[in-house]
Amino acid sequence: MAERYEIRFSGAGGQGLITAGIILAEAASIIEGKNAVQSQSYGPEARGGASKSEVIISDGPIDYPKATIVDACLAMTQEAADKYANGIKPGGVLLLDSDFAPRAPEGNFKIYKMPIMRTAKDEIGREIVANVVALGAMIALTDVVSREAGLKAVLAKVPKAFIELNEKAYNAGFEKVKALLQ
Repeated sequence: MAERYEIRFSGAGGQGLITAGIILAEAASIIEGKNAVQSQSYGPEARGGASKSEVIISDGPIDYPKATIVDACLAMTQEAADKYANGIKPGGVLLLDSDFAPRAPEGNFKIYKMPIMRTAKDEIGREIVANVVALGAMIALTDVVSREAGLKAVLAKVPKAFIELNEKAYNAGFEKVKALLQ
Protein backbone atom coordinates (compact mmCIF):
# COMPACT_ATOMS: atom_id res chain seq x y z
CA MET A 1 0.00 0.00 0.00
CA ALA A 2 1.12 3.53 -0.71
CA GLU A 3 1.91 5.88 2.17
CA ARG A 4 -1.53 7.44 1.74
CA TYR A 5 -4.47 5.74 0.01
CA GLU A 6 -7.67 7.67 -0.72
CA ILE A 7 -11.04 6.05 -1.43
CA ARG A 8 -14.28 7.85 -2.29
CA PHE A 9 -17.71 6.22 -2.02
CA SER A 10 -20.38 8.22 -3.86
CA GLY A 11 -24.03 7.81 -4.71
CA ALA A 12 -27.40 9.05 -3.56
CA GLY A 13 -28.13 10.04 0.02
CA GLY A 14 -29.74 7.16 1.86
CA GLN A 15 -27.75 4.42 0.09
CA GLY A 16 -25.56 3.81 3.13
CA LEU A 17 -22.28 4.92 1.59
CA ILE A 18 -21.31 6.99 4.61
CA THR A 19 -21.75 3.86 6.70
CA ALA A 20 -19.60 1.93 4.19
CA GLY A 21 -16.85 4.54 4.59
CA ILE A 22 -17.03 4.34 8.38
CA ILE A 23 -16.80 0.54 8.26
CA LEU A 24 -13.77 0.70 5.94
CA ALA A 25 -12.04 3.20 8.24
CA GLU A 26 -12.72 0.92 11.21
CA ALA A 27 -11.38 -2.12 9.32
CA ALA A 28 -8.17 -0.22 8.62
CA SER A 29 -7.68 1.43 12.00
CA ILE A 30 -9.24 -0.84 14.63
CA ILE A 31 -8.63 -4.21 12.99
CA GLU A 32 -5.42 -3.65 11.00
CA GLY A 33 -3.82 -0.94 13.14
CA LYS A 34 -3.31 1.58 10.33
CA ASN A 35 -4.11 5.27 10.47
CA ALA A 36 -7.48 6.14 8.94
CA VAL A 37 -9.87 9.09 8.74
CA GLN A 38 -13.34 9.25 7.24
CA SER A 39 -15.22 12.35 6.10
CA GLN A 40 -18.53 12.87 4.39
CA SER A 41 -20.61 15.40 2.53
CA TYR A 42 -24.07 15.46 1.07
CA GLY A 43 -26.32 18.01 -0.55
CA PRO A 44 -29.06 19.87 1.30
CA GLU A 45 -31.62 17.34 0.10
CA ALA A 46 -29.76 14.58 2.09
CA ARG A 47 -31.91 11.64 0.95
CA GLY A 48 -31.76 11.21 -2.81
CA GLY A 49 -29.20 13.93 -3.57
CA ALA A 50 -25.57 13.16 -4.37
CA SER A 51 -23.46 12.25 -1.36
CA LYS A 52 -19.93 11.07 -0.77
CA SER A 53 -17.85 9.49 1.93
CA GLU A 54 -14.08 9.61 1.77
CA VAL A 55 -11.63 7.39 3.60
CA ILE A 56 -7.91 8.02 3.85
CA ILE A 57 -5.74 5.14 5.01
CA SER A 58 -2.06 5.45 5.74
CA ASP A 59 0.76 3.60 7.45
CA GLY A 60 1.95 6.94 8.84
CA PRO A 61 0.30 10.04 10.26
CA ILE A 62 -2.44 11.64 8.14
CA ASP A 63 -1.68 15.35 7.87
CA TYR A 64 -4.82 16.36 5.95
CA PRO A 65 -8.17 14.61 6.48
CA LYS A 66 -9.74 15.26 3.06
CA ALA A 67 -9.15 13.38 -0.18
CA THR A 68 -7.00 15.34 -2.63
CA ILE A 69 -5.82 12.73 -5.15
CA VAL A 70 -8.27 9.83 -5.13
CA ASP A 71 -6.86 6.35 -5.70
CA ALA A 72 -10.23 4.61 -6.01
CA CYS A 73 -13.79 5.86 -6.43
CA LEU A 74 -17.17 4.15 -6.33
CA ALA A 75 -20.16 5.77 -8.06
CA MET A 76 -23.57 4.22 -7.43
CA THR A 77 -25.50 6.77 -9.55
CA GLN A 78 -24.85 8.71 -12.75
CA GLU A 79 -25.08 12.00 -10.82
CA ALA A 80 -22.40 10.77 -8.41
CA ALA A 81 -20.18 9.60 -11.29
CA ASP A 82 -20.48 12.98 -13.01
CA LYS A 83 -19.92 14.95 -9.82
CA TYR A 84 -17.36 12.92 -7.85
CA ALA A 85 -15.18 11.02 -10.35
CA ASN A 86 -13.06 14.17 -10.64
CA GLY A 87 -9.78 14.01 -8.82
CA ILE A 88 -9.08 10.34 -9.51
CA LYS A 89 -5.34 10.06 -9.98
CA PRO A 90 -3.86 8.79 -13.24
CA GLY A 91 -3.90 5.01 -13.07
CA GLY A 92 -6.54 5.03 -10.32
CA VAL A 93 -9.78 3.06 -10.46
CA LEU A 94 -13.47 3.88 -10.79
CA LEU A 95 -16.17 1.31 -9.99
CA LEU A 96 -19.59 2.11 -11.45
CA ASP A 97 -22.94 0.52 -10.74
CA SER A 98 -23.55 -0.66 -14.30
CA ASP A 99 -27.33 -0.17 -14.05
CA PHE A 100 -27.44 3.28 -12.44
CA ALA A 101 -24.22 4.88 -13.77
CA PRO A 102 -24.05 3.63 -17.37
CA ARG A 103 -21.91 6.51 -18.75
CA ALA A 104 -18.31 6.47 -17.60
CA PRO A 105 -16.70 9.89 -17.14
CA GLU A 106 -13.55 10.70 -19.08
CA GLY A 107 -10.26 10.26 -17.28
CA ASN A 108 -6.92 8.53 -17.13
CA PHE A 109 -8.13 5.76 -14.81
CA LYS A 110 -9.36 2.19 -15.06
CA ILE A 111 -13.13 1.71 -15.13
CA TYR A 112 -14.92 -1.33 -13.78
CA LYS A 113 -18.67 -1.91 -13.93
CA MET A 114 -20.78 -4.14 -11.76
CA PRO A 115 -24.55 -4.30 -11.06
CA ILE A 116 -24.29 -3.46 -7.35
CA MET A 117 -27.95 -2.66 -6.61
CA ARG A 118 -29.15 -5.59 -8.72
CA THR A 119 -26.78 -7.94 -6.91
CA ALA A 120 -28.19 -6.80 -3.56
CA LYS A 121 -31.77 -7.17 -4.77
CA ASP A 122 -31.58 -10.37 -6.83
CA GLU A 123 -28.79 -12.38 -5.18
CA ILE A 124 -29.10 -11.27 -1.56
CA GLY A 125 -32.81 -10.46 -1.59
CA ARG A 126 -32.55 -7.01 0.01
CA GLU A 127 -31.55 -3.74 -1.70
CA ILE A 128 -30.73 -2.25 1.69
CA VAL A 129 -27.41 -4.17 1.74
CA ALA A 130 -26.17 -2.63 -1.52
CA ASN A 131 -23.69 -0.56 0.52
CA VAL A 132 -22.17 -3.76 1.93
CA VAL A 133 -22.02 -5.29 -1.56
CA ALA A 134 -20.23 -2.09 -2.68
CA LEU A 135 -17.85 -2.21 0.28
CA GLY A 136 -16.86 -5.80 -0.48
CA ALA A 137 -16.36 -4.84 -4.12
CA MET A 138 -14.15 -1.86 -3.27
CA ILE A 139 -12.02 -3.88 -0.87
CA ALA A 140 -11.56 -6.56 -3.55
CA LEU A 141 -10.67 -3.88 -6.10
CA THR A 142 -8.15 -2.03 -3.94
CA ASP A 143 -6.74 -4.53 -1.41
CA VAL A 144 -6.46 -1.53 0.93
CA VAL A 145 -7.47 -3.82 3.81
CA SER A 146 -7.67 -7.59 3.90
CA ARG A 147 -10.88 -9.38 2.99
CA GLU A 148 -11.04 -10.72 6.54
CA ALA A 149 -10.62 -7.28 8.16
CA GLY A 150 -13.39 -5.85 6.00
CA LEU A 151 -15.77 -8.66 6.86
CA LYS A 152 -14.94 -8.46 10.57
CA ALA A 153 -15.67 -4.71 10.56
CA VAL A 154 -18.99 -5.26 8.75
CA LEU A 155 -20.11 -7.94 11.18
CA ALA A 156 -19.13 -5.80 14.19
CA LYS A 157 -21.38 -3.00 12.92
CA VAL A 158 -24.62 -4.84 12.13
CA PRO A 159 -27.29 -6.20 14.50
CA LYS A 160 -27.03 -9.94 15.21
CA ALA A 161 -30.24 -10.66 13.29
CA PHE A 162 -28.62 -9.35 10.08
CA ILE A 163 -25.14 -10.91 10.33
CA GLU A 164 -25.80 -13.67 7.77
CA LEU A 165 -27.44 -11.25 5.31
CA ASN A 166 -24.52 -8.78 5.50
CA GLU A 167 -21.88 -11.50 5.29
CA LYS A 168 -23.55 -12.81 2.13
CA ALA A 169 -23.71 -9.25 0.69
CA TYR A 170 -20.05 -8.52 1.47
CA ASN A 171 -18.87 -11.80 -0.04
CA ALA A 172 -21.00 -11.30 -3.17
CA GLY A 173 -19.44 -7.89 -3.84
CA PHE A 174 -15.95 -9.18 -3.14
CA GLU A 175 -16.30 -12.25 -5.37
CA LYS A 176 -17.90 -10.36 -8.30
CA VAL A 177 -15.03 -7.88 -8.45
CA LYS A 178 -12.36 -10.56 -8.09
CA ALA A 179 -14.00 -12.28 -11.10
CA LEU A 180 -13.84 -8.98 -13.05
CA LEU A 181 -10.13 -8.66 -12.33
CA GLN A 182 -9.22 -12.07 -13.79
